[in-house]
Amino acid sequence: NNEAFFEILRGNSTASIPLKPENLLLDNKGYCKLVDFGFAKRIGLGKKTWTFCGTPEYVAPEIILNKGHDMAADCWSLGILIFELISGNPPFSGTDPMKTYNIILKGIDAVEFPRKISKKASLLIKRLCRENPVERIGYQKDGIKDIQKHQWFEGFSWECLKKGTLVAPYLPKVEHDNDTSNFDYFAEDDSPEPEDDLTGWDKEF
Repeated sequence: NNEAFFEILRGNSTASIPLKPENLLLDNKGYCKLVDFGFAKRIGLGKKTWTFCGTPEYVAPEIILNKGHDMAADCWSLGILIFELISGNPPFSGTDPMKTYNIILKGIDAVEFPRKISKKASLLIKRLCRENPVERIGYQKDGIKDIQKHQWFEGFSWECLKKGTLVAPYLPKVEHDNDTSNFDYFAEDDSPEPEDDLTGWDKEF
């Protein structure tokens, strides 16, 4: 869940956490669950990974520039997520991945923030999305506590979140554990399997 995500960041040994709206699900109590850790990697304290992965709009500059990255890249992704959850769109977006990467490299200060993003939220986003990874909030001496103590979270009880006693602002209607009514429906692909080509055209390979 979201508290577990902060615990992962606090451990400082996991990179490429899949932060994006598509990977955030709500349980029957309205609590957010982070899913799809297919690209997440345990790298150990003080180490980096050079694997290029992630949704283009969420990729940190050091990944694009192949400088090696660690959990500081996930602090960046958290800033992008907060921006998109509030505004409805990510701050960096192009017509194709390469154009998106070029926009990202211009930096967060080149982004025009919509009015719906408050000053406090803007300050947090900009601190999460610093170009220099070591300057990002959440990656410095006090780690993730700096994020939790940020003024944007003023009045929010992290302890109640951890205990599960917070009342969620939205409760999805769930009839049973296997209820999928809140998910989009996609028709199954009934296309027949292609027949094997037995002409022998590839025998010399």
